[in-house]
Formats: sequence, C-alpha cells, structure tokens
Amino acid sequence: MANDNERNSMSAEDQSAPSEQGVVAYDRGAAIEQSDTFQNPGLPPHRPRQTDLYPEKERRAERQVVGWFLASMLGSVLAIVAYIALPIEPGNMTSVRLNNLFLGLAIALALLGVGIGGMHWARQLMSSHEVVEERHLSRGSEKSRARAVEIFQLGDEESGFSRRTLIRNTLIGAVAILPLPAIVLFRDLAPAQDAVEAISRTMWTEGERLALDPTGTPIRADDVTVGSAFHVIPESLKDLGHDEGYLDQKALASVLLVRLPLDRLKEAPGREGWSYDGIVAYSKICTHVGCPVALYEQQTHHLLCPCHQSTFDVTEHAKVIFGPAKRPLPQLPITVDAEGYLVAQSDFTEPIGPSYWERLQHVQPEHVQAAAETETRA
Repeated sequence: MANDNERNSMSAEDQSAPSEQGVVAYDRGAAIEQSDTFQNPGLPPHRPRQTDLYPEKERRAERQVVGWFLASMLGSVLAIVAYIALPIEPGNMTSVRLNNLFLGLAIALALLGVGIGGMHWARQLMSSHEVVEERHLSRGSEKSRARAVEIFQLGDEESGFSRRTLIRNTLIGAVAILPLPAIVLFRDLAPAQDAVEAISRTMWTEGERLALDPTGTPIRADDVTVGSAFHVIPESLKDLGHDEGYLDQKALASVLLVRLPLDRLKEAPGREGWSYDGIVAYSKICTHVGCPVALYEQQTHHLLCPCHQSTFDVTEHAKVIFGPAKRPLPQLPITVDAEGYLVAQSDFTEPIGPSYWERLQHVQPEHVQAAAETETRA
C-alpha cells in the first residue's frame, strides 16, 4: 500500500512538473504531445548560375540555343529532301528502309532541335529566381487582372524573349518550318486520281452481259424468278486479273438484280425501258457512306444497308424510305440480247457510291437530263 501511494505521488509530481526545455509538455494522463506549429522554412537562398556571373558564358549559352534552333530548321529541310530524293519504289525493300531511315533521322533532328534549344534557353538564360504563386478560388478583381498583365510583361522581360532577338527569330523560324515535312508527307497521301472522276465510270457498257458473282456465269432473263435477288458483276470482269484492278472494278460495278411483280413496279416517266419484264438492277453501293446494300426483304421488296440501316424501296427506283442516305441507289438500265441474256443498255447514269456535290458534273452527257430528273425527285 505504501508503494502504491509513493508511485501515485511521483506520478502527480511528474504531471505538474514543466519541461526543462520549456518547449514541449507531456500530459502523462492522456499521453498526447503538445507542441508549437510547424514553421515555414521559406525558400532556399538563390544560387546564381555561371551564366549569371560570367557574360562570356551567357553569350556562349545564347549561341548554343541558336545552334539548336538552326539544327531544327536544317532537320525540317532535310526531311523534305530525303522524302523526295529517296522515294519508295514498289517491291524494293531497300528503298523503303532508306526512305524511313533518313526521313526519321531528319524529323528527329527537327523535333529535338526545338525541344533541346527551348530547354537550354529556359535553364541557362531565363530568370532562375524561385517564386510562390498564390492561387485564388474565383476570378480576381480588375486590380488583380492588371497585376497579371504586369506579371506577363515581367516574364517577357526576364525570359529575354523580346530582348534576345536572335534567339527569338531562330525559334520562330524553327517552329514555322517544322510543319513543312508533315505537309509534304500528308499531301502525298492524297489519291493520284481525282476521287470524283475515279467513281464516275464503271465497266458497264452497252451490251455487257450481267453475270453471277463470283462465277461470272451470264444470267438469262428466264432464270430470274419473282422475289429472287442476284449479286451481279459484268461478264468481262472475270477476264481481268487482280494486278489489273480486279477488286477496284468489282467494287464499282457490283449490282443487285431483283425481279418484281409487274403490278408492284412503279416506273417514272422516261425510265420505262430501264427494266425488263419486272427485272431491275441497282448499284449495291449505299449512297450514304458506301457500304454494300445486300439485304433484300422479299415480301416488302426493300433493300437494307446493314451499316446504318438505310432502307430503299425497289418498287420505286430504290428511293430512300428510312435512314441517313439522301438519294436513291443508281439504277443500271438493262434489257436482253438476241440469246435471251440480260445485258446493260449503258453505264450508270450517275456516279455510284456516297453523295457529293460534284457528282452531277460527271454524269454521262447522254443521261444528264435523266440524272437531273432523278435528283429532283430525290
């Protein structure tokens, strides 16, 4: 009992005794440290750079920055020269490797020159004084905004952008020339042939027989039953080799052949002779974005594009009844020859595929009037 009283007495004395240092006090009962708040140590003292102390080193750093910007300009020019002087030749892998090697090195030099030059400028010549910027939660007052303009002007002065005219001008020149290789490269990605002209003609000509895709077997009118649909290509396409543009010509000339009951077929004036005994032929290329229109609904006589659900009514010259397409599918005028085979009367009266504003300028002269009437009804 005596020992317990002695310990309690000592504990009370410890709790009431102040710290010898006078800074930290401990509450023995709660065991919580109570101390002063953390003091802001402030920014470290500014250490001047060599370029701040020695003018000759400042001038040398300036020449180095200018040199990097000039190297960037040289890289941009070399990229254009390499692209033109070392063209890629089909089937020659050496030309591919040389073109990629020198083009890549030149573009790398152009990009690195701007990047390294800018970093060297910032690290060696711009002001290196540390600053603390207080952030505000809302837009500042007019006084604060005026102060922002003042700070911007101060930054321009400290960076030397206006004062160091040689660095500034070479930087502007490097940045201005840097996009030129990209312009040359991307411009060369454009098709060699005008896209409008490329799809304004197909292999369909007068007397060209309609043939099954992909066998190339000619189709007789008697073989086409009511409600049936055939995927059709020009018969002469089978004689075209793959190296001679077989796939390109097939994509342009693909046709869907359908036979309708005569009482369901609604033909516009001037187009009565474009079909034969209820058999009609339309381009398979959707007039929206060029997907193949290959889904035929036998009961409704509708053609459906699977990409964006544009729907065309075959009974009325494949007019659009639903979806984003803006004009009907181009119709191929057909008839039969002396042997009973289905043949084309001519090419399409308008370019196939997606709509574009220039297409009426490229229709065949003998069908300008018919195409204009179709456009008006669409």
